[in-house]
Amino acid sequence: MGFREINSKMIEATVVPGQRLYSQRGAMLAYKGEVSFTPNMQGGQGGLMSMIGRRVANEATPLMSVEGSGTVLFGHGGHHVQVITLAGDTLYVEADRLLAFDGTLQQGTMFLGSQGGVMGLVRGQATGQGLFTTTLKGHGSVAVMAHGGVIEVPITPNNPVHVDPQAYVAHHGDVRNKLSSALGWRDMVGRGSGEAFQLELSGSGAVYVQASEEKL
Repeated sequence: MGFREINSKMIEATVVPGQRLYSQRGAMLAYKGEVSFTPNMQGGQGGLMSMIGRRVANEATPLMSVEGSGTVLFGHGGHHVQVITLAGDTLYVEADRLLAFDGTLQQGTMFLGSQGGVMGLVRGQATGQGLFTTTLKGHGSVAVMAHGGVIEVPITPNNPVHVDPQAYVAHHGDVRNKLSSALGWRDMVGRGSGEAFQLELSGSGAVYVQASEEKL
């Protein structure tokens, strides 16, 4: 199926019979053909557990299931849109940054603390980001949103990448994440992002970073 970038803030998806895709609610801008849009309370192929994760993370808005035959234009809030193609690997992305993705992808939810230990919990409490990250695995395309454009930064062995948590959009590959503080605990009081925290990504893969720290 896949997505075609119309410009930096809009994509076009081709919908064919027998296949479906999922989009964020309110992301449809226009469409041609016989296309239907239905709220999907199961949260894609991830089923109930994926939806529970989204609810705990205050992301209870259902995805829209898109089916039929035609083309659909997607965009949301004037945000920059980046298309990422998966070839069997797993993409980790903040749920509120998902614009649309192929229905062939398996959706799940990862608790950030499972990789970041106790410090993983701090990310949600102190930076305003969610404690849960959505995972999309398989072969297909994903369209994510960001502020001010996105750059893909390679992650290679022995060369970890440090990212401001609020500039983080998504990552993929064999990557470990660890949140650390660049300041002492007393210095972090009242601070929400910036240099107070750093998300360290190590291993082999890539991380997508947005140009602005503004939340969606």
